[in-house]
Amino acid sequence: MSDLARTVRHIWLDGEIVAGDTARLHVLSHGLHYAQSVFEGIRVYHGEPFRLREHNQRLIDSARLIGFDLPFGADTLDRATLDLLRCEGVRTGYIRPVAWLGSETLSMLPTGATPHVAIAAWDWPDIFGPQARREGITLAVSEWLRPGPASTPVQAKCAGNYALAVLSRHSSERKGADDALLLDAQGHVAESTGANLFMVRGGVLVTPPPDYVLNGITRQAVFGIAQALGLPVEERTVPLQELWAANEVFLCGTAYEIQPVRAIDAHTFAVGEVSRAVSDRYRAMVGA
Repeated sequence: MSDLARTVRHIWLDGEIVAGDTARLHVLSHGLHYAQSVFEGIRVYHGEPFRLREHNQRLIDSARLIGFDLPFGADTLDRATLDLLRCEGVRTGYIRPVAWLGSETLSMLPTGATPHVAIAAWDWPDIFGPQARREGITLAVSEWLRPGPASTPVQAKCAGNYALAVLSRHSSERKGADDALLLDAQGHVAESTGANLFMVRGGVLVTPPPDYVLNGITRQAVFGIAQALGLPVEERTVPLQELWAANEVFLCGTAYEIQPVRAIDAHTFAVGEVSRAVSDRYRAMVGA
């Protein structure tokens, strides 16, 4: 990926569109030091953001979950996103809203710190590429465990929740895998570094409940796709040993879309009919 600071020409910042190279935050911003920041990732297809309202509402909800309120409502953020897309000329790409607390204090109690919101958008066709979508990717089980609701606000898409994802991605790269699979504190299947996981067993879709995982917006879309395809879905705990017996495995997320998995560590899976059917229906739904 090229340097986004050089390629993104415009950014919506605190209520107005500014030149990308003038959008700055202070190095003493509370959000930079103590992870008091939240973000979203939104796909745009042919100029239309996918489930824009759900993403912007989750941004607002995530901020509240970690202790601050955004100065803009979902209606304003929706309009700002569409204005930015027109200004930047992005037709097929990725949108990144982010909110953080400012530099008024570095106390652990950030009373009086100003919340800031920015939105950026850029052209971005695919995270792994069309070959990976056809043939599947590889995962390595991470040595890091996904924190549970007693340790972190799991349903907040906040910066702090992604530190272990970055560490796990580095580890999987060293092992020669495309991504990592994180387990929960009980050793059950959780999710990848940036996507929810579904397995297929005997024609049934099975996915972990949103106890240790983000209840992803694409995950929710897959439930609707499964219903349309007549596929039963079970939302339940998935022991790692059961995952090894799966017929198919796929990941789903905004960046990943529907991404089949061909191997996890030494265990291999078919890129089969169910994964392809879900992927085809998803791509038809978003107009990809």
